[in-house]
Amino acid sequence: MKLHAAAILVIFWLGVFTVHTVKGSIGSQPMRKFSCVSLSTQQLNIRNLVSYEKQQVPVNAIMFITRKGIKICVSPDQKWVRSAMEKIDQKRTTKGK
Repeated sequence: MKLHAAAILVIFWLGVFTVHTVKGSIGSQPMRKFSCVSLSTQQLNIRNLVSYEKQQVPVNAIMFITRKGIKICVSPDQKWVRSAMEKIDQKRTTKGK
């Protein structure tokens, strides 16, 4: 009877350890809530953009965020995209002063 109870206890602790290990390894990886999978081809109005994020996976992209919180993904290779990023960076540095 004692051997039976010990076996159940060991199985229980192995189960707890396994769940804790799996949960920790998955939970410790940062995950984006929104990720670019396709890119817009339209040029955006720079005045409506408030920030951006660079992304390389699953596609190389710049994710612009508008005043209304809309996220739009575009190719970083376009000239207007680099210009918009510079303008947003300038706004950030003048706000910090």
